[in-house]
Amino acid sequence: IYYLRYRFIKVAPVSQTIQNKREQFVEKQLDYDSVSNKLSQQGVIVDAAEVHGILCGMLCGGMSLTDQKWLEALSETINQGDAFSDPTQHLLNSLFNQTCQQLLEPEFALNLLLPDDQAPINDRGAALINWVQGFMLGFGLHQQDLMQCSDDVKEALEDFSDISRMEEPMDADEESEKALLEVEEYVKISAILCFSELGQSLLDDQQDTPSVH
Repeated sequence: IYYLRYRFIKVAPVSQTIQNKREQFVEKQLDYDSVSNKLSQQGVIVDAAEVHGILCGMLCGGMSLTDQKWLEALSETINQGDAFSDPTQHLLNSLFNQTCQQLLEPEFALNLLLPDDQAPINDRGAALINWVQGFMLGFGLHQQDLMQCSDDVKEALEDFSDISRMEEPMDADEESEKALLEVEEYVKISAILCFSELGQSLLDDQQDTPSVH
């Protein structure tokens, strides 16, 4: 994580503006523990971070905000193709709507669905890796042609690939905490970069919908 930290710090310094924006959205955000627990209770054996990462990846890869096929894709990737129960579908719809809203907001409004700061550092690191792995999966479902992507997006995806393979445990000290936060912020900014370049807006959806005369 330290190699990644020093590579990312020039791109994603810890910003008080970003931190303040994150805190503004905490109360509105579905939290990691409740989503993970509800999924587990319904027999879906993935954590909230991976699910959120998949949703973000699909949206940042160019999926329409009004595309309803995402639920089927999610079923194939995390539920062996089985239909979700009604409570799970309601939960996922809420998470999807929340994610769309945050991606459309300006000023780094996206809030990664990760354990809170009181959780052990290695649990938070593992969840971040799950989020990144989910993002890459979701992104790949909707964006196979990386040739049309900018160099910045390509570099971000290469970094995501590196993050997804991180296995070294972290020490519970201030230096590791700072490093993890900086990587988390880099992941957030990179996801927003992908959405700004490839994501669909509500206006795009309206233009794609034939008008009725």
